[in-house]
Amino acid sequence: GAELLYSIAAERAAVGAGDTLLDLYCGIGTIGISMAKTETHLVGVEIVPSAVACAKENAKRNGLTRAEFYCGDAGDVSSLVDNALAKCGDLDRTTVIVDPPRKGLDAALVRYLAQKQMKKIVYVSCDPDTLARDCAQFRPLGYEIRNVTPVDMFPRTGHVESVVSLIR
Repeated sequence: GAELLYSIAAERAAVGAGDTLLDLYCGIGTIGISMAKTETHLVGVEIVPSAVACAKENAKRNGLTRAEFYCGDAGDVSSLVDNALAKCGDLDRTTVIVDPPRKGLDAALVRYLAQKQMKKIVYVSCDPDTLARDCAQFRPLGYEIRNVTPVDMFPRTGHVESVVSLIR
């Protein structure tokens, strides 16, 4: 199930050589690493220090020399995201990947990404309610919702993961 979920996210990101992935709430880096190519610059942000250490090791084991991971709150737009975004270079060639906890994205992060005019956001969600709420916040800020794909990773339960493309 995870392989299917990540392949759908990678298809939506459509990252090419020389592009940058900004992976917010990256955990151990699995989603960003799974879609990064050797020519891709990967910048990950995660609040759990041990997960950041694992992400760095995972990138190394997968031969990604252009991967950087930072420990901090991806929702703290006043400091960490600015610092991570500065590492991205050309924002027109940057795709944002978010895989937030069940509470979804902070409204400040939604506004920040729109203010920075991020062209493409791939949103992976484990909670349809917060996903719908966050997508509703992106729409008036100039984003079109495309390609909503549910992935049933937990058969015989009420839980579903979803991948959504948000295009500015």
